[in-house]
Amino acid sequence: MGGPGNPPEGTPEGAPGGGEDEYRSVVFDESFVRAARLQEFSAQERIADHAPAVRRRPPLRRGLSRQALVLVLLIAVAFGTAIYMGVRHPYQTPAAQEPVEPLRMTVIPLAPEGKVPGTADPAYLYAHSSAAQFRTGAEGVPLPASRRTAHFSDSQVVTALTTAKDYVVRSAMDPEVLTGGEVRAVRVLLDPDQLDQFDQSFARPTADGRHAPTGWLVRFDPSRAQLADRKVRVQGTLQAAETDASTLEVTADHTFVYALRAAGAGAEDKVSLFTLRRELHFRFDRDDLRLHQAQLLVSYVQAGPLSCAEDSTNHLRPLLAGQTAREGGPAGTDPYATGGATALCGTLATSAQPKV
Repeated sequence: MGGPGNPPEGTPEGAPGGGEDEYRSVVFDESFVRAARLQEFSAQERIADHAPAVRRRPPLRRGLSRQALVLVLLIAVAFGTAIYMGVRHPYQTPAAQEPVEPLRMTVIPLAPEGKVPGTADPAYLYAHSSAAQFRTGAEGVPLPASRRTAHFSDSQVVTALTTAKDYVVRSAMDPEVLTGGEVRAVRVLLDPDQLDQFDQSFARPTADGRHAPTGWLVRFDPSRAQLADRKVRVQGTLQAAETDASTLEVTADHTFVYALRAAGAGAEDKVSLFTLRRELHFRFDRDDLRLHQAQLLVSYVQAGPLSCAEDSTNHLRPLLAGQTAREGGPAGTDPYATGGATALCGTLATSAQPKV
């Protein structure tokens, strides 16, 4: 076996000539090898003459590290923000709710001075009465232009007005209510704290100014009269105002005109008009606005032709075409006028009757 041979192609270009080992000139004598031996110093030597074998850690700083300090700062800021938002919340904390007042109601019968005028054509009666320009149904209860108040937004004011309108329409123009049947449609619009008074009024009607069904809604004695025209004529106003930071009030003042005929009568029988002036005062707190409910505080009604001798607590018992009142009241009262009546029974002014 000889030394390494030359490659078939000859000596590589740039390599030492003759194939000599390029490291052959490097000689490692004994002194170099001895000096290159690894030597581990003893512990004493490392302590006395050399640097420590282990890198010293910097001494621990007393107190919080930078990361811990930042974390504590963030927690403090978050806690402070939570307290600030609780105190300066953009929505007002509801104030303690005042107890709901019971409804105070007054129903004043208006007796005619003579016979009640009538004809077979309801349209003719309307055209020849003070209700000739009245609108029909809910169209006669338009919402006024509304503006926000100091503590209530535009939408909240509109909600109060809309709820009041719904109550007016359901309680005085719904044919099911007018004929002495349906009451739930009205009941669901009331604040829950008034429901006991409402239910007692229908379970045990009493002429005490608190528990008369006719103070809550309009309904005729079905054994006495029936609707000759289901389209009720109406005209009036709605007004909203803020009473304090947590309360809105709405006043509804409307005059309604009904075409009636005797119960069981046919289309050819005579029809008469019945006029009712009604003023309602509603109150709304923020819960009422949210639930589309209302507190009804005052119900003031003038209605005729009625006989003062008849009890109008549970149902209205109208005098119909050709009938007369057995007794009248102290003074003539016109339900179309804006002034309020003060008597417990009045006389229906001749000007309030249709001209037949």
